[in-house]
Amino acid sequence: MKIVRKHKFGNVDAYELGYSPFGRPMMTVCCYIAGGVLIDTGQSHMEKAVIDIARSHKLSSVLLTHHHEDHSGNAAVLKQIFHLPVMAHPLTVAKMQYPYKIFPYQHWMWGATTPVQIEDLPSGGFETGNLKFQPVHAPGHSKDHTVFLEINNGWLFSGDLYLGDRIKYFRADEKIADQIESIKKVLSYDFDALYCCHRPQPVKGKKFLSLKLQFLEDFYGNVFSFANQGMNEKLIMRRLRLKEQQLIRMMCFGNVSMRNMVRSVLMSLKN
Repeated sequence: MKIVRKHKFGNVDAYELGYSPFGRPMMTVCCYIAGGVLIDTGQSHMEKAVIDIARSHKLSSVLLTHHHEDHSGNAAVLKQIFHLPVMAHPLTVAKMQYPYKIFPYQHWMWGATTPVQIEDLPSGGFETGNLKFQPVHAPGHSKDHTVFLEINNGWLFSGDLYLGDRIKYFRADEKIADQIESIKKVLSYDFDALYCCHRPQPVKGKKFLSLKLQFLEDFYGNVFSFANQGMNEKLIMRRLRLKEQQLIRMMCFGNVSMRNMVRSVLMSLKN
């Protein structure tokens, strides 16, 4: 089953894309178009839909928030067909030059990414027409994760920085301490619209991102307190009454789980 939904947020177009070999997709992904700029390219399973979207707009360039396959999955084909410049953080540029391994569930949900040569973002930001995009490196979800602040309109294209007020699981490589610092940094900028790639909040975006920050800080503090009492991650999860979503954990071979959130705090305490 494939899903393509268009959402109109003033001068920003959002395309919500979902794919599943059977039943409804577990997760959809949004890519955004503002002033001819495409922010993120969706999953490669939705390649035909993304090509059709690109043909229906006069695109001038592509910006990637990070290398994950649900965000960069169609970068190579868009560059090949439309000869568009694709720009991202230098860490994203380096990551996408060569093939890299992903888990079977990632192939199943989103599809693989194709290696592609892309360009470093200009250090002073990126301008087109009356829009000015300022990249802000915001690691934690991934090392290369970058958000794009459109300064003139107060739009924040936040990639996976937000996702929701309360998070139920982490990838194994996510770093909670880095996410907390990244959110604090991003909240120091002026914006209202929060264009998350999975849960857009077109108004009061700062409020929603602040709620996410409060949740992560509280979670970190609680785990820290129990860790100081000598508890291991199993005991901490029991004391905090954290419930693992076992189906997701098994399907993802442990790469996505609530335990990874606890473990991320414990790892940060060792550094």
